[in-house]
Amino acid sequence: MLATAVFHDPLPLSNTVQRYDWGSHDAIPRLLGASPDGGPQAELWLGAHASAPSVARVLGTDVALDELVREVPVQTLGHRVAEQFGPRLPYLLKVLAAGRALSLQVHPSPRQAREGFARENKAGLPLGSPQRSFHDDQHKPEMIVALTQFEGLAGFRTPRTILEILDGLKGDLVDGVRRTLLHDRSHDGMREAFSLLLSARGDAGCQADIQTTIDSVRERLASGSPFTRADQTVCDLAAQHPGDPGAIASLMLNRVSLEPGESVFTPAGEVHAYLSGLGIEIMASSDNVLRAGLTTKRVDEGALVECASFAPHAPAVPEVTTSGSRGQVHTYRVPVTEFALTTADVDPSEPVTLPATGPRIVLCLGGAVELAADRSDEDPTVLIPGSSVFVPHDAGNLHASGSGHVVCAWVP
Repeated sequence: MLATAVFHDPLPLSNTVQRYDWGSHDAIPRLLGASPDGGPQAELWLGAHASAPSVARVLGTDVALDELVREVPVQTLGHRVAEQFGPRLPYLLKVLAAGRALSLQVHPSPRQAREGFARENKAGLPLGSPQRSFHDDQHKPEMIVALTQFEGLAGFRTPRTILEILDGLKGDLVDGVRRTLLHDRSHDGMREAFSLLLSARGDAGCQADIQTTIDSVRERLASGSPFTRADQTVCDLAAQHPGDPGAIASLMLNRVSLEPGESVFTPAGEVHAYLSGLGIEIMASSDNVLRAGLTTKRVDEGALVECASFAPHAPAVPEVTTSGSRGQVHTYRVPVTEFALTTADVDPSEPVTLPATGPRIVLCLGGAVELAADRSDEDPTVLIPGSSVFVPHDAGNLHASGSGHVVCAWVP
């Protein structure tokens, strides 16, 4: 049936909500027009990752999006994308709603992902096992665009700044970090200092020392700290994850605050943690997350340190281009081939042309927007908040009209 179908129309999607313990209880239900059910709802996944593929409505039948793409790759992806990535959708789009901090984490490079996945397969770990660190063989560069004020940690501060922040704090662990960085401020010294903190996780003998440092941070904050935001972050993380040295490790990382519409790019190897807020996240289609703390999930400090980059730098900011007579269309690009993101505030006076080729996913965040594909013979598809469609390559150019806010994931 799929092989003979014509894919000229946007296909309505049903999507999975992931209920991780850090998720907001109400942000995603509000978007979907549903009532909160009392549990956390952390991520809405839109894509074709095998662990939670979206389901497309095709000729009156529900078809998993990964199956659809495998069956008819040229019609859905187009020749260019199918040749470059094979019969798979190369990106995964998410609505991320953080009620509290995510794990301290890093994502592997393509080589590290392939090697780690093969290693765990050889060890006999089944797919989906909570003991896995590598759930597929893909890298996972990612970008977040804030919908509300969004807080996070991303990349390492300079050794000089870290030493300034740690000055005066009490505890043997932070003393060890100071000594390490005073002796060696290279990448090796940064790796050794960060590893020293991570190694204290789960060590009962270190719990009192961690608490000593947390108490000294609180004392400094109460007395008028010159590092208010960094110190408050430590206190917040310590309250969420008592005894976890990741709270102290946050002092080594850049603190990031995004206003709505602002964005940050996280390449492979960058240690990071989202702290709070609602955002649109897009990434290469992978679920490879190497964690080292601030989580109830599997922690693999060794894999994180092996894959992490310890070069200090400011968080990467995507290239953003603006179009439309009112500057209402924003396109976010980063130096990867799997994804780009366009957001549009659609107004009745000026229809918006969205990316024209390849596989596209469009999600409505507000209002009511009509989508019309050039090659479709059907009436325009109406999107309301929380509704989404997969637009096959064969549908051609895509136009949005009405009044509302949409995001469109696409392959550059």
